[in-house]
Amino acid sequence: MTAGAPGALDLEKLYAARLHAARARPYLATALFALHTVESRWVPTMAVDRYWRCYVSPGFVDRTPVEDLAGVWVHEVSHLLRDHHGRSDRFAREHGLTGPAERLRMNIAADCEINDDAFGEGLARPEGAVTPEFLNLPSGELMEDYLRQFRLGPHTQGLAWLDCGSGADGRAREWDLGPDGAHGLSAQERDAVRFRVAQGIKARPGKNPAGWQRWAEEAFHPPQPWRELLGAAVRSAASGPGAGEDYTYGRPSRRSASVPGAVLPSLRRRPPRVSVVIDTSGSVSDAELGSALLEVSAISRAVGGRRDLVTVVPCDAAARVAHPLCRAEGIPLLGGGGTDLRSGFTAALRARPCPDVVVVLTDGQTPWPEERPPCRTVVGLFPRGDDSWDEDDPDYVPDGPPDWARVVEIG
Repeated sequence: MTAGAPGALDLEKLYAARLHAARARPYLATALFALHTVESRWVPTMAVDRYWRCYVSPGFVDRTPVEDLAGVWVHEVSHLLRDHHGRSDRFAREHGLTGPAERLRMNIAADCEINDDAFGEGLARPEGAVTPEFLNLPSGELMEDYLRQFRLGPHTQGLAWLDCGSGADGRAREWDLGPDGAHGLSAQERDAVRFRVAQGIKARPGKNPAGWQRWAEEAFHPPQPWRELLGAAVRSAASGPGAGEDYTYGRPSRRSASVPGAVLPSLRRRPPRVSVVIDTSGSVSDAELGSALLEVSAISRAVGGRRDLVTVVPCDAAARVAHPLCRAEGIPLLGGGGTDLRSGFTAALRARPCPDVVVVLTDGQTPWPEERPPCRTVVGLFPRGDDSWDEDDPDYVPDGPPDWARVVEIG
C-alpha cells in the first residue's frame, strides 16, 4: 500500500479525528493527546514508535473518513499502552525469532489482541482492521497466545502491507526518529501516561471492555524486581535435567544411523508444566490474593505463555480443586481457615501428567513437606513483620521454607 499522492498533511482533519476518538473513549484521552504527530510518506497509514511519536501518511488522512481515522488513533495508541514493542522483544528473545517476517507476525498478533473489543459504541472499525475472527482464532486472548496459534501463509498474504511501526513489534524503522529525536517521551513520562489511563479505567468499573479492564489491573501492579526474580527462578527450575524433556519421532535421533533398520527418537525440550499452590488461609489478605492471581499470569508468561500447562491449586488447611489456567481472574480462591500447604503439595504432585515445577505463593505460616518433592520448587513469600506471627499462639514462629526450595520475597 502506498502513502498516496503528495500533499500537505491535513492536521485539522487528523486532530478532529483524535478529538472524536477521545470523546468515544474518554479513558484514553490522556494517551491520545500525549502522542506527537510526525508527517511521513514512508508509512502506509499511521504508525507509532516506542517513544510515543505517531507517524502519519498525508495521503491516508486525505482518503480516510474522520470516523475511521478516530479508530486508527485508538488502535495505534493501544499498541503503546499495552507495551507491544517490549513484549515483542521479549517473545522474540525467548523463542529465538528473527527477521521482518516474524515481526510482521507479532504485529498481526498484537492487532488481534486490540481489535477484538476496540470498536463499536461510537467508534467505527477502520477498513482492513485485523481481528481474531479473520484468522479463525478465539477472541479475548493476548498477543503471546495468538503467536502460538498461527503462522504466515497464503491466508495472511493480504496483510503484507500491515505496518504499525516499531511501537507495535519492536523492530526499528528507517523513518524512526529514535531515542534522541525531538518530541519523544521519556520512560518516566510514558509510565505516567499509562498510570493516568489505568486510573481512568479503574474509575469506571464495569463500563470498559474486558481487555482494557485486565490491562488496567496489571498497570497498577507494574513489573517489579521480585517478579523478574520469580520468573527467572521458574525458568531456572524448568531448565534442570529431566524437566520439560520428552522424546519425539518428528526429528529422528542422529544415533539412528548407527542402528540400521531402526528409527530412534530424539530428545526435545517442551515447555514445562507448572503447578501453582496459592495460600488462601485467613492470614493472607484479599489484596495478596489479588497479587497472587497477577503472579499466576506472570508465571504463565515466564514459561512461554502456555496457559494450558499451568494449574492452580488453592489451599488453606486442605487443598481445593486444581484449576487449569484459562483466565487467572476466573479462578475461585476459596479458603479462609488455617494453613497447611502440605495438602497443596500433595494435590499438585498428584496431577497427571506430573508438573515439572511447583510454585507456592504464601505468607510462610505453614508446615512444609518433610521430603523433597520429585520436581523443582519455587516459593514466593508475601512479606510479614516480626510481630505478625500469632496463629492463635503468641509464641508461635513458623519454620522457614526448606532448603530444597528456591525462595523469592514478593514485594
